[in-house]
Amino acid sequence: MEMAKPTEADKEQFRSLVSGLPGIDVKPMFGNLGAFVNGNMFAGLFGSTLGLRLADADREELAGSRETLPFGPAERPMGGYVGLPVQGPPEEIEPWLARALAHVAALAPKVPKTAKAPKAPKVPKPKTE
Repeated sequence: MEMAKPTEADKEQFRSLVSGLPGIDVKPMFGNLGAFVNGNMFAGLFGSTLGLRLADADREELAGSRETLPFGPAERPMGGYVGLPVQGPPEEIEPWLARALAHVAALAPKVPKTAKAPKAPKVPKPKTE
């Protein structure tokens, strides 16, 4: 499975689109970027595609109003997300970004995984002669 890599311009555009949104964290993900609220990703960057996690009705509305893209690797696109070119006009992207943020902010916060205790080192068996 090949991971698409965004250009620096794509990363900068993504950051500028999400920079004014309240209560979000932007984190690197496999060479791409993700924008999170309450631990849940609402927008992501995969190559030059901006993925938005929208409610079903919003996703259908967006797909019916313009051409959209799959989000994620071609072999396994991410369900629940719809893609747009990240370099599209900000005035067309920002309303959908706000809808994605509102939808995901209403979900239950993601509980961080607890760290597992480290495994005990393997002790070599003594040699018997």
